[in-house]
Amino acid sequence: MALLPFASLTATTNPRQLLTRTAQQVSTIESVQQRREVGAYAQLLAGLRFEKTLIRQLFRESTMQESVIYQDILQEGKQAEALALVLRQLNRRLKAVMPNEIQSQVKTLSLSQLEDLGEALLDFSSIDDLLQWLETR
Repeated sequence: MALLPFASLTATTNPRQLLTRTAQQVSTIESVQQRREVGAYAQLLAGLRFEKTLIRQLFRESTMQESVIYQDILQEGKQAEALALVLRQLNRRLKAVMPNEIQSQVKTLSLSQLEDLGEALLDFSSIDDLLQWLETR
């Protein structure tokens, strides 16, 4: 069973049939936790080759969303989006491109800190305000 997720990477001319067989095999795993894990891995690997609509149709359980790897990927995506937005807002608000060392400091902030900075920067009038805010964090 440990190699079952790799079946979704098999060369095939009929992806629906391959993924159907894989999903059926996953559904026969007795342990709920193991079934979820193997299903999540199979979906992850299938996503490298096949369309998500097909994968979602055949793997009905929402095991991907329960996967810690999936959650990490989502968190990293949110962090990257928040960072990009805050950097753009800072550049616009302060009417200047920030020095690299200050950008590096901002890049180390957590998601919640970036959210706080997104609100705080509305009151900034200079880069000194940003530096002061960063010192308190």
